[in-house]
Amino acid sequence: QETGNPEVRFMQLDLASLRSVRAFASAFLRQEPHLHLLINNAGVSAGGTTEDGFSLSFQVNHLGHFLLTQLLLERLQSCAPSRVVIVASRAHCAGRLHPDTLGHPPPGPLSAFQDYCDSKLANMLHARELATRLQGTQVTCYAVHPGFVNTDLFRHTPLWLKLFFLPLVWLFFREAAEGAQTSLYCATQEGLERFSGRYFADCRLQEPWPLARDDRLAHALWEASERLVGLGGGEGSPST
Repeated sequence: QETGNPEVRFMQLDLASLRSVRAFASAFLRQEPHLHLLINNAGVSAGGTTEDGFSLSFQVNHLGHFLLTQLLLERLQSCAPSRVVIVASRAHCAGRLHPDTLGHPPPGPLSAFQDYCDSKLANMLHARELATRLQGTQVTCYAVHPGFVNTDLFRHTPLWLKLFFLPLVWLFFREAAEGAQTSLYCATQEGLERFSGRYFADCRLQEPWPLARDDRLAHALWEASERLVGLGGGEGSPST
């Protein structure tokens, strides 16, 4: 109603449930013959465990998007040229990934925040490996940093930390419409195909943190993610 566009459709999808991701993908593929653009935008920073046994932030921010992208990839390829935009964050610079312990909440007093940073590094590596695997298909992908945006992303943050964040939000954070600009740029700008797999911030190509350029880590993350979401030889969990 707000957009005035009668073609906008809402379809329910809970990234904290792999069952929900599969149900959504199945329904979408039945109902929609075309898919030219997928923007993996949802994110959360919170503690807790999903119904699948994974840490909440890591599943919502990475594993759910990874499974969704894989389930829709054939449709993206059949509708090429098409694009995948993965909303990462500059917080990837604090990420630490160990493919053999993916899905476990990190130890320490700032576990939820570290889990968020880890998931953002995973977003960066997902885009890099996806671009490698899609070479020659006319499906391209991009990782973006939207800036620090005034949304409900950190609504589960402890009160003492919120009191620290509030002045920063008022002074430095962007509004949601401004934060969407880099995602829209990578979704619509002509001539970006040669930059598939790269990282953008403020609508410009940027150089990510060294770990986000590690091709061996990107490959290992991909294989571990396939196993954990049940695409690589049986559904997994953090303990299997």
